[in-house]
Amino acid sequence: MNADEREATVARLFPLVRIIAHRVARACRLADADDLIGDGALGLVRAVDNYDPTRGVTLDQYVRHVILGSILNGLRRKDPVSERARRRVRQGERIRRELECGGSSVSDREVEAHVPGFERARAQVEVGLPLSLDAPLPYGMRIEVNWSDDPARVVEAVALGKRLRGAVEQLPPRQRDIVVQHYFEEQSLRALSECMSVTPQRISQLHCAALHRLRGLVGANG
Repeated sequence: MNADEREATVARLFPLVRIIAHRVARACRLADADDLIGDGALGLVRAVDNYDPTRGVTLDQYVRHVILGSILNGLRRKDPVSERARRRVRQGERIRRELECGGSSVSDREVEAHVPGFERARAQVEVGLPLSLDAPLPYGMRIEVNWSDDPARVVEAVALGKRLRGAVEQLPPRQRDIVVQHYFEEQSLRALSECMSVTPQRISQLHCAALHRLRGLVGANG
């Protein structure tokens, strides 16, 4: 495309940058929307320049992917933990797993003997965990890391939810009622068998058939 077409294409698609940036900002409370828009705009221009229609995707699909990737990369650049520290932690944890193959647990001090600076690097990673998109779960901790603010996972979950809702709507009426009442209204299958005046075995058959159909529909729409 020539310069005028390129400029017009960028202007047409720029609203996507704002939409994606604001979605990420809502998902990641520490993100600044203006910074995300700036990163996304750079991704938009790069996507328009590098788009290849022979790849089998539309320009809009490709642009969305590159914009989101550019925004996420911008967030990762703000990670307070250096890549050197993260690399040292990965190296230490790899050695820990190798040593633990013998059947006994390995302390941080023992890992430190093999990877000098490991304990300090791991402490830096733990402190930086709330701002990181990919920090590992600290070794030995039993708490569960909350990934609900991870933009990539939020976007993926929203897309999956839309596909699932569409698939449920395509189920036969009885199967749809069972799925909705069992999974969304928390009705037991036994209670549904009484409500629908069918045997528990028949409810189980319908339930299994609905799940099988849903897997096929969601997979086909993925």
